[in-house]
Amino acid sequence: MLSITALLIIVIVLALAFDFINGFHDTANAIATSVSTRALKPQTAVILAAVLNFAGAMAGTAVAKTIGKGIVETSLVNMHTLTAAMLGAIFWNLLTWYYGFPSSSSHALIGGLVGAAIASGGWQAVIIKGLTEKVLLPLVLSPIIGYLIGFTLMTVFYWIFGWFAPGKVNNVFRRLQILSAMSAAFSHGSNDAQKTMGIIALALYSAQVIPEFTVPIWVKAACALAMGLGTAAGGWRIIKTMGSKIFKMEPIHGFAADVTSSTVIYGASLLGVPVSTTHVVSSSILGVGSAKRFSAVNWQVAINIITAWFLTIPASGLVAYLTYWLIKGV
Repeated sequence: MLSITALLIIVIVLALAFDFINGFHDTANAIATSVSTRALKPQTAVILAAVLNFAGAMAGTAVAKTIGKGIVETSLVNMHTLTAAMLGAIFWNLLTWYYGFPSSSSHALIGGLVGAAIASGGWQAVIIKGLTEKVLLPLVLSPIIGYLIGFTLMTVFYWIFGWFAPGKVNNVFRRLQILSAMSAAFSHGSNDAQKTMGIIALALYSAQVIPEFTVPIWVKAACALAMGLGTAAGGWRIIKTMGSKIFKMEPIHGFAADVTSSTVIYGASLLGVPVSTTHVVSSSILGVGSAKRFSAVNWQVAINIITAWFLTIPASGLVAYLTYWLIKGV
């Protein structure tokens, strides 16, 4: 049998690997709009997103605490549980990345954690209230909020700027979109990287390396670096889906979508709610596109994305559940 120390190292390595994959899987969330409108060159956008993702990841730990002790009972979680959880999340992330589906890394992680916890400790290992209030409710509300704010903001922009020449308006918003892309990348880091921090902190606590659940500074730095490096690796399959297949955007649309998504995501980070950045960004784009006209949005792509949303938690949870028993058998 592997020692607790060896298992802890495995969990930490898998968590950082997930964070790296999360970086290139969700790069599209921060830069797809600015790349598609040519506000930024792809290479510049990726580097910018990597730096701001890192900065956002260092901004707090409220989401990490929700993941680490708000969804599953810490006393019923062990290294096998966390190993299975990470493998389930990584499998789903790589599968959806390969097919270009902008699914939620956040919900893949949560699904993996819940599935593995049920396998190791039964349903009593899951904090139902935390899962409902911190995960399932935001799963429903965050895309609705993103859609409504995006639709409203873009409608206001049409009222204000509809009298000006489109070329001049887009030239202005192409510059402004650099700032909005920076904001989107920062907010993405502030929410997504913290989720992996929560897993590592939970592993350290379960292994009795730390006396109480806290997020050490080295954990914050390691997760921020892993996500930043993953973002720098790019995620072009999903960038194509998010940037052009949902709605053909101009700079003013990209700016509106970025402002909407970054506001919702960072607000959730401050509240400690692990929302899906993918859900929020894609719904913001849908809202902005609908403000122009409903037929401007490729609703078939939207249906495919929504299908991936609702498959993510049960699929990653099932993989983690089976993986746990495989690990125990070995």
